Amino acid sequence: MERFHIKCIITDDEPIAAKGLQGYAAKTGFLEVVTTCENAIELNGVLKQQPAIDLLFLDIEMPYMTGIEFLKSLPHPPKVIFTTAYEQYAIQGFELDVLDYLVKPVSFERFLKAANKAYDYFSVQQPGDQSYIFIKSDTKLEKLLFNDILFAEALGNYVAFYTADKKIVTHATLKSVQEKLPSRQFFQPHKSYLVNMQHISAIEGNILHMGTYEVPISKYQKEEVLEKIVNNKLLKK
Repeated sequence: MERFHIKCIITDDEPIAAKGLQGYAAKTGFLEVVTTCENAIELNGVLKQQPAIDLLFLDIEMPYMTGIEFLKSLPHPPKVIFTTAYEQYAIQGFELDVLDYLVKPVSFERFLKAANKAYDYFSVQQPGDQSYIFIKSDTKLEKLLFNDILFAEALGNYVAFYTADKKIVTHATLKSVQEKLPSRQFFQPHKSYLVNMQHISAIEGNILHMGTYEVPISKYQKEEVLEKIVNNKLLKK
C-alpha cells in the first residue's frame, strides 16, 4: 500500500523561512510540498489552478494582504497552520479554526508536532462536500474515494473498508465512520455494515450483492433498505 501524501503549500515572504519549512516537510515523509508562494496574491492564483490542496503553511505578516485576511477571504479554505514571528495573533488563529500556530524561528521538533496534528486530522477527515475520506491504517494514511468504497464492516474495535481490489482496516467504530460518509450514498442495512448504494448489484432474500461480496440485511431493516434503494434508483444494472 502506497503512503498517502498530504498536499501542502508554503507561503512566506521570507525565502529562508520558506526553504526551512520545505526542508522540514521533506523529512516527515507524508507532507508533499506542491509549491511555495511569496504572498497571498500569488497563493490565491495557485489555489485557483490547483484546488485539491489539503494544507497551507501560511505566514501572517506579508505584503499586500495578511495571512489572516486571506484566510477570511476564502469561502472553502484548505486547513491551515499559521507561521509567524508574532505571538499576538494566536487567538485570532484559533478563532479561524487553524490546525496549529508556529512561532518563528520554528524548530523541527515543533514543526513535526504540527505536522502530526495535521496527519491525525486528515485521518478522521469530515467529508463535507468532498469526494473522499482519509483512512489511517498502521503508519500509513490512505485516501479512499467515496465512489470506490463498496462497504465497511465492523470488526470489534476496528472497521474494514472494502473496495473492488483491496481491504483496509483502521482502528475506529462503525458509528464514527458513518459520521464521515455522505448519508445520501451510504446507509446501514445491518448493525455491522455500512454499504454504498451505488455498488448494490442485486438483492436476494436478506442478502445484498456488492461486487463479489455479500452483505446481510437485518430482518428489522429490510423494508427500510428496499425503500432507500427504490427511492434512490441506484440499483446497478
